[in-house]
Parts: sequence; structure tokens; C-alpha cells
Amino acid sequence: METYIAKFEKIVYLILIILLGIVILFSISELIGLIYTGLFIQSIYRLDNHELINLFGFFLLVIIGIEILETLKTYLQENTIHFEIVILVALIAVARKVILLEPDSNSNGLVMVGIGVIILSLGATYLFIKKAKSFKSPEPDVP
Repeated sequence: METYIAKFEKIVYLILIILLGIVILFSISELIGLIYTGLFIQSIYRLDNHELINLFGFFLLVIIGIEILETLKTYLQENTIHFEIVILVALIAVARKVILLEPDSNSNGLVMVGIGVIILSLGATYLFIKKAKSFKSPEPDVP
């Protein structure tokens, strides 16, 4: 019974990898279209501030997709989830939110504090994971 479940899981992960690959390809083509439109059609060889911010957000969105694809691939190959990749994806997602945040909008101060706490928490978690990976327990003495 467990082998059927394991095979089913692998099939599901393969389907997710294929679908995510398709989404990433379309996202890249959309990004190319946005860059082309911004540089050559709307304002020749110049991007406005809001266009740059949108492009940076789109770049980070593609990077998030690639990192999720890497997580799925790693799970399929090694049957383990690398939590540092998941934390990095979360950090990139929060960074994207900060980049897309309009500075002149009337943002609630608590929202800004919340985003700051999330960034500090994710950063500390990533640091702890990296330290835990580099920490090696001493080998017991074998007579």
C-alpha cells in the first residue's frame, strides 16, 4: 500500500513540476513583453518609476516560481524538503511585497511593523538553519 502512495506522490510532484514550468515560461514571456512595451512602445528607451517597480516585482515573482520549482525537484530526487529554500522563497516574497509597496500611500504603521517582524523572523530562521547545518556533533570515541 505504501508503495502505491509513494508512486502517487511522485506522479503528483511530476505534474506540479510540469505545470509550474509552464507557468514560469509564460511568466517569462509576459516579462519580456512588458520590457519590450515599456522600452520601445510607450516611452522610447526609458522606463518610468512605476514601470521599474512593476518590472522588479515581476522579476521577483519569476524567481519565486523558480525557487518553488527547485524545492519540488529536490523533494522528488531526495524525498526531503530543504527548509532553507522554503525560507528563502518566503523572504523573496516579503521582499517583493516591500518593493511593490507604494511609499506615498497611507499605509498603516502596524502593517509596516508587521512586515518588519516577518523579515526579522525569516532572517533569524534562515540564520539558525544555516548554523544548524554547519554544526557537527562530535563523534563518540569507539575503543
